[in-house]
Amino acid sequence: MAWLKNLRRRMFGGTPVYDGTGGGRRALAWMPSNPGAVAALSLAQDELRAKSRDLVRRNAWAAAGIEAFVANAIGTGIKPQSMVPDQATREAIHSLWWDWCEHADAAGLTDFYGLQALVTRAMLEGGETIVRLRYRRTEDRLPVALQIQVLEAEHLPNTMNRDLPGGNVVRSGIEFDRLGRRMAYHLYRSHPNDGLLAPMSSSASGGGMDTVRVEASEVIHLFRPLRPGQIRGEPWLTRALVKLNELDQYDDAELVRKKTAAMFAGFITRMAPEDNLMGESAADANGVAMAGMEPGTLQILEPGEDIKFSAPADVGSSYAEFMRQQFRAVAAAMGITYEMLTGDLTQVNYSSIRAGLLEFRRRCEALQHGVIVHQLCRPIWRAWMDQAVLEGAIDLPGYRQQKRQYQSAKWIPQGWSWVDPQKEFNAMKLAIRAGLMSRSEAISGNGYDAEDVDREIAADNARADALGLIFDSDARHDQAPAPTPDPNNAQAIDEQSTDPMDVPPNNQDNQP
Repeated sequence: MAWLKNLRRRMFGGTPVYDGTGGGRRALAWMPSNPGAVAALSLAQDELRAKSRDLVRRNAWAAAGIEAFVANAIGTGIKPQSMVPDQATREAIHSLWWDWCEHADAAGLTDFYGLQALVTRAMLEGGETIVRLRYRRTEDRLPVALQIQVLEAEHLPNTMNRDLPGGNVVRSGIEFDRLGRRMAYHLYRSHPNDGLLAPMSSSASGGGMDTVRVEASEVIHLFRPLRPGQIRGEPWLTRALVKLNELDQYDDAELVRKKTAAMFAGFITRMAPEDNLMGESAADANGVAMAGMEPGTLQILEPGEDIKFSAPADVGSSYAEFMRQQFRAVAAAMGITYEMLTGDLTQVNYSSIRAGLLEFRRRCEALQHGVIVHQLCRPIWRAWMDQAVLEGAIDLPGYRQQKRQYQSAKWIPQGWSWVDPQKEFNAMKLAIRAGLMSRSEAISGNGYDAEDVDREIAADNARADALGLIFDSDARHDQAPAPTPDPNNAQAIDEQSTDPMDVPPNNQDNQP
């Protein structure tokens, strides 16, 4: 191998071309691996998910980070707005959708928008979520015979890898055809860690550990793809697991240290152990007695006795800054701001918190439109509309030929609450007047449907006019009334309109 080293030295010199390729002392402990997207998660996903769920259960900062993402990405829900041109058809679709949303949850615990928050929280915590489309019978008397069932990622076995006779393969519980398309999911009937406690399990079925093949058209696999070729999701807290765990242990140890040090005010050394001090209690089994002290109490000591007050060492002023720096690292690993993670707003101003919120909201918008809307909302909307037309809940002429036109919809997340709403709305007003933004876009940015807002404004104005009410919020009353012409002064007005200065010169009026 000496010739290879000499060749490298002649071609690239004595130092490595890239610092990362060096083999010095600083890189001796660095032993990188480069597994594929599938192999990396196949080997570590179960452990990452278990540690992530453990931290969310018992660590306040991990739970706060997950809740911050859910509250900002979902809020009150990402709502659809049909893009069908006909207004009557559009209103009929919306009416049926709002009616169905109340019955969307197969468990009956929340509505469709509550399911969005549940699905997103499960995805952030476990890396992925399984959503089943459960088609119901007409006897169930639902607005549309479709419900949503949310399953945790553990229902999809990560260790199931096999080749099927027909040419399909199963990788990490997902069945693919020869072209790499998802054909089916092999799911446990119940959560594997619930055993016989799960509602769908029984001793006859082996505790729900048998798998069921479900067609891919009835399953929504929600996760954030980070690498090409990735088939399973990665928990959101993956890069912050170790730091969060150790930071929690350090903070707890510091709390116990301060508590232990504060429990003892001082220590008295006496020459005669049989003499009792003022306020001394009876000795315990080890022969140790505690002496209580109250405010303003003076203890008289015997000759030869001494007292030493407890003066525990403090961590000093570096403790707060150290914790703050560690929290910044954790927030960066989770993709949120330091203020959202800790709730600490002591060192922020309008500019700094607005800049941080803008960056965080860009990440939320990427999650909303790239993952939640694309993977969750649109497939459910299409399946719901197909089922509604199939069972006759809504009449859409030519639906089969014009399915794409009927299924087109705009998904509107909840609007952002800005730090200074006055400045933001003034800027929005200027953009609308300059033609850089439409009213519909501005209303949608606040999480509302423009048509609903316009109808409400029209209804409010009509009701106010009927009752003879005038409000300063009504812009119609801010304009001065147009002057009414007087018929008696019509000739005078005509004479004033023919001012000699308004008549063009002859050399301009009679050009050849």
